[in-house]
Amino acid sequence: MFSRVLIANRGEIALRIIRTARRLGIETVAVYSEADRDASWLRLADEAICIGPAAAGRSYLHIPSIIAAAEITDVEAIHPGYGFLAENAHFADVCRSCQIAFIGPPVEAMEALGDKSRARTLAREAGVPVAPGSDGPVEDEADALRWAHKIGYPVMIKAAAGGGGRGMRVAHNDVTLVNQFTGARAEAEAAFSDGRVYIERFIENPRHVEIQILADGHGNVVHLGERDCTAQRRHQKLIEESPSPVVDRRAREEMGRAAVRIARAAGYRNAGTVEFLIDRKKKFHFIEVNARIQVEHPVTEAVTGTDLIEQQFRMAAGETLGLRQKDVRLEGHALEVRVNAEDPYRDFAPSPGLVEVFMPPVGEGVRVDTHVYAGCRVPAAYDSLLAKVIVHAATREQAIGRMRLALDEFIVEGVATTIPLAQELLSHARFRACDYDTSFVEDVLG
Repeated sequence: MFSRVLIANRGEIALRIIRTARRLGIETVAVYSEADRDASWLRLADEAICIGPAAAGRSYLHIPSIIAAAEITDVEAIHPGYGFLAENAHFADVCRSCQIAFIGPPVEAMEALGDKSRARTLAREAGVPVAPGSDGPVEDEADALRWAHKIGYPVMIKAAAGGGGRGMRVAHNDVTLVNQFTGARAEAEAAFSDGRVYIERFIENPRHVEIQILADGHGNVVHLGERDCTAQRRHQKLIEESPSPVVDRRAREEMGRAAVRIARAAGYRNAGTVEFLIDRKKKFHFIEVNARIQVEHPVTEAVTGTDLIEQQFRMAAGETLGLRQKDVRLEGHALEVRVNAEDPYRDFAPSPGLVEVFMPPVGEGVRVDTHVYAGCRVPAAYDSLLAKVIVHAATREQAIGRMRLALDEFIVEGVATTIPLAQELLSHARFRACDYDTSFVEDVLG
């Protein structure tokens, strides 16, 4: 096991990683920008080092500064958390060249799966169902039209290097496809410095379900069941749960085996998530692999009793996965609600500023992952996530009730939050009856 690790991230995930490291007896080095000088996670780390100004490109995304901090503080490994550099293959390669362990997948697996078009090909070769689409990136509008006619409308234009809904456009006819094509390429270029796009059949009114996998360096790969992330807005998840209310045991086993196959095909190691869409006929289709820990990982921890961050540390250190597929059991039901500093009724306008009062809920079956405290300031430079509320109960109905009570107790003053919307979604008849798809949030907001 490592003795000293640097966390190349901020916010609740930095604090989450530090807590598991402390339990394992691992010293931690936290990095921070000038905007995070008074951050809570710095107080728990064994050492903290400033890596630059508030702008992420000059701090949390600046590889030379992070590597310099790692070398100065003499760490053995770097945990990237999620976001920022977590899925940056170049960063992982730099770590490797500097003989610093990267707590994540191998560079080669990141490169294979980071290109969404290439990942589709890998999935098909591994026998994993994918939606009909182009054989790789499309060259121009004419090529896009040719594929659209072959696949059949509606189609989606997707960035090959995409994520977070950027570089994605839906087209229902030739005119729309031509009009959207240039915009999708431009957005992909701006977001990822890679303007390549591919065409895929658009699955209407789907559920969004993902499978958590763990893979060690000794050939062992397991899945830890699914998380349902269907309650989302513009591809940004708001509520997650495990198990999915629409996935039965047989479907879970089929999706789990598919996730394991693609992980093996990519030579994957460490924790990762294989994402699927489930259509109205209950057929699942591969979307992508997130080669990192997910924001919503605590719901899997709640139903399996497995600390995924601990598993990441152990697998990166070369240990054999101490878990077999037959050992994985899903107990009860878990929900996670993301609490963001945004006003959901003003088109999710960001709400940075001073947090005057912050009183998170406590109680049986309630967990809150947060870095926020009363008197801290929410900077405008970063993601607006304030906290994640996770509840665990025997049944889905009980979990919903427990979450509603927890959110009622959650008091935040000084900044607007998404708590009122979460309460509205949780109490909605369609959510409670599991009768909704990825358009649910937009339908509720009108």
